[in-house]
Amino acid sequence: MDDAPPAQRLRRSLQQVFRRFGILGSDQTPCGQPLSPAHAHALMVLLDRGELVQGELATELGVDKSTLARLVPRLVAFDHVERRTDAADGRVRRVRLTPRGERLALRLSQTSLARFAAVLEAVEPEKRALVVDALEVLAAAMPPPVPLRSRARLDEARPSPLAR
Repeated sequence: MDDAPPAQRLRRSLQQVFRRFGILGSDQTPCGQPLSPAHAHALMVLLDRGELVQGELATELGVDKSTLARLVPRLVAFDHVERRTDAADGRVRRVRLTPRGERLALRLSQTSLARFAAVLEAVEPEKRALVVDALEVLAAAMPPPVPLRSRARLDEARPSPLAR
């Protein structure tokens, strides 16, 4: 049994999952599609939720608005999403899948589900529900990411460990 503190074991385990799943690569999805993970996740969110305000999509993806502002033009250029100005508020931009983007998102959903099914198949049958339940509890316990600007303010308020 590992004597490391639980937080350290959790960190190590999640890092292994991310690495083995290929999350750190930016040129393809973990299920082997030639898209960045951010691109693929944006398509999957829009497939699940339908048309969204760009800010809602940013929140759902856990990225700041400037990151999404760089991602959306790429999605538009690939004809995966269309962006339009909200009829009621000209400052608001909405995004939704194009037919091409929907076909790709459906393919991503199928390949992703197959990959997760294969991973789950490798888990002992009596532990599968436990694994899924534990991940659901973990996901619910995790707060959304802190926006980069807020982190910068936090870092300014804290003395640097290098300054000691």
